[in-house]
Amino acid sequence: MVLQYKKKDSTRWQDYPGKAKLKEEISKCDFRLLSKDKKKVLAKKGSYKKIMKRFRQIEFFKHRG
Repeated sequence: MVLQYKKKDSTRWQDYPGKAKLKEEISKCDFRLLSKDKKKVLAKKGSYKKIMKRFRQIEFFKHRG
């Protein structure tokens, strides 16, 4: 999965470098979750908390066995 972000006033999505390396505040950004090949949007734009919750749900069911 690929996590991307953009500033709320921007139109260009960028790959998420990690919370510590992000230059902007998390509240000023939108996030989205894509499939590994970046062809399918798994979670549309939203807050960091909402996207990470969806990320954890996908990982849980993927490794549930």
